[in-house]
Parts: sequence; structure tokens; C-alpha cells
Amino acid sequence: MYGGDIFAGHSRARKPTTPQVPAERDLVVEDAASGFCGAVVGIERTYDGDFVRLEDSARRTRLFAMREAAFLIDGRPVTLVRPVPQPQKVAAQRSASGSTRVEGLRARTALPSRIWVEGVHDAALVERVWGHDLRVEGVVVEHLEGLDNLADRLVEFDPGPGRKVGVLVDHLVTGSKEERLTQGLGPHVMVTGHPYIDVWEAVRPTAVGIEFWPKVPRGQDWKTGICNALGWGTPQEGWRRVYGAVSSFRDLEAPLIGAVERLVDFVTAD
Repeated sequence: MYGGDIFAGHSRARKPTTPQVPAERDLVVEDAASGFCGAVVGIERTYDGDFVRLEDSARRTRLFAMREAAFLIDGRPVTLVRPVPQPQKVAAQRSASGSTRVEGLRARTALPSRIWVEGVHDAALVERVWGHDLRVEGVVVEHLEGLDNLADRLVEFDPGPGRKVGVLVDHLVTGSKEERLTQGLGPHVMVTGHPYIDVWEAVRPTAVGIEFWPKVPRGQDWKTGICNALGWGTPQEGWRRVYGAVSSFRDLEAPLIGAVERLVDFVTAD
């Protein structure tokens, strides 16, 4: 009786197989026929099949056909083959604020808590950069139409546990009117702000193509003075420049970024 496959022939008659090794870049191999030893630096396809390019220690390169058992690794015959392309890892998409973007986002019921900002431009810039994050959390941003309305709005809103208010204030500096209007508002209200006279100034000058924001004489409307100094026309035209220059948090100054981030954390915390 014979064991195994009688059609396969005697084991001594079968040609031994050599392992296949992907010709990855920088793999060091030796051409068995010529003795040329070098690192893989590329693969080239020709009419006569695939060839591997090797580079030796003297930086000389030669092409060799990628035939069966044509190369040696550590003295053992191998067959070089084309590497299988690895699927590229998809990097996590980032929102304009730098957070991980949530794909397929569905509208979420708004939280009772709110973020209030002084004006329309503040609200537009917050939406521009943090809009995705706020929709994920269900946070609504509203503008006060002036900080003088804050006290009345708080009485009407009646903040409490689970119903908090975060307030973003322009020109929040020691001794200012803004500081006086935002003191002693209770544990369910957080006030943050930036030191700039107007939220425009919280946009990095380089983002809008200027070296610095001009100084506007005291008593003059700030936006009008800026547009006159920069030749931007009307404040409406100036706003279009400022708004169009902002695409992510990188276009904003750090004090504004930090102020908004603290408010988002405050109103979304349990």
C-alpha cells in the first residue's frame, strides 16, 4: 500500500518551494546570481515583469528581476513579491474648534442652559468655530443686544440647577463697566470674557491680512475707526472681511478661545 497522493510523484523529485517575502522598502537582500547586496529602494514594472531596485552601501543601484528563489536573506533563498498595499487609517475628522467631529449628527433637544453673548458678531463667530460642538451638546447661543440687558434677562430666565447661564463678555478687564455689571450673579451663572474692546479684535491680525489692529481714539465708534484706518469702507464691509477670515480656532486669539471653552464646559456639566 502507498500513502499520500500517488500522482504527486516522489518527494525527492518535487522542487522545494521558497518563502515569499514582500519587497518592503529598506529590506536588505542579496541577488543570488551576482552576489550584489543592497536595500530595496523601489519596484519597477517592465514589459518583462516586475523588477526590484537595490541600493548597496556605496549608494549604487541595480535592477533585478523578481523571479522565484532569485534572492537570499541571511543566506536562505526567498522569492520577492510586491507588497500588498495597506489600507490607510482614516484620521479622525476635526471640527473648527479642534474637537473630534461627530459624523451623522442628528438634531438634539436643546438643553435648558444657555450661553449668552453681547452682540450679533459675537454670536456669529462662536457659531462659526464652536457651532458643531454646541449642536452635539444641545447648547443654544443667544445674544443680549448689549450687556446692560443682562440683569433683566437673568430675572426673566431664572437660573438654577440644570438651568445655567454662561455669559461671554467683551472687554472684561479689571475696573471696567463690564466687570461691575457681571459681579455677584450667583452659582448658576458663569461670566467669562476677553480683554479686547470688540470681538473683531479677538481675531488674529494675520487672519485678516494685517500686522496689527489699529488704535482707535477714545470716544470714536471702534468699528468705524477700524474701517477708516484700514480702508475697509463701512463697518458692514469690514465685518464681511473679519467673518470671512475665520475658519477655525486657529484664527482666534487665545483669551477668546479659553473663555468660550470654559462656558461650554460650565453649561454642559451635570
